[in-house]
Amino acid sequence: MAGDRSSGPRARRVDAPPALSLTVQYAARGADLPARPLLRHWVSAAMQSNMSDMSVTLRFVDTAEGRALNRDYRRKDAPTNVLAFVYDDVSGGDIVLCAPVVRREAREQKKAFGVHCAHLVVHGMLHLQGYDHHRQSDASRMEAREIAILAALGFANPYEVTGSRR
Repeated sequence: MAGDRSSGPRARRVDAPPALSLTVQYAARGADLPARPLLRHWVSAAMQSNMSDMSVTLRFVDTAEGRALNRDYRRKDAPTNVLAFVYDDVSGGDIVLCAPVVRREAREQKKAFGVHCAHLVVHGMLHLQGYDHHRQSDASRMEAREIAILAALGFANPYEVTGSRR
């Protein structure tokens, strides 16, 4: 019955949205980095209502840390814009944004830095929820979800703006 409580230490109303535990870490400098309340808004918008409660750490890093993480975990010796690390129990994970790479991409794509951050936060959140873009069919499904979430947040389709697709 809707509204019933399940048993257990993390019991919540069946009809209640999933709870979010969000930690934000700023290991990169910049007055332009999005504030915690805005990041929480973007992360919450990307959470699927059928998911269990999530614990997410969102970390902004510099080029050196971004490069080291990409090298150690993806075997690519260069920084990348966003990395997502899913926790083993699929109840959340870590999203790492390399601020200098995101700034450079935003300039190249003629986007505001915050708009590009919103897209990459949503992108990372979808990875934490099982989406990927290894196959074209998966990429299309993931991009459609990104576009819908970003539209609900008031942002334009990031793939039309840049004219490029993955």
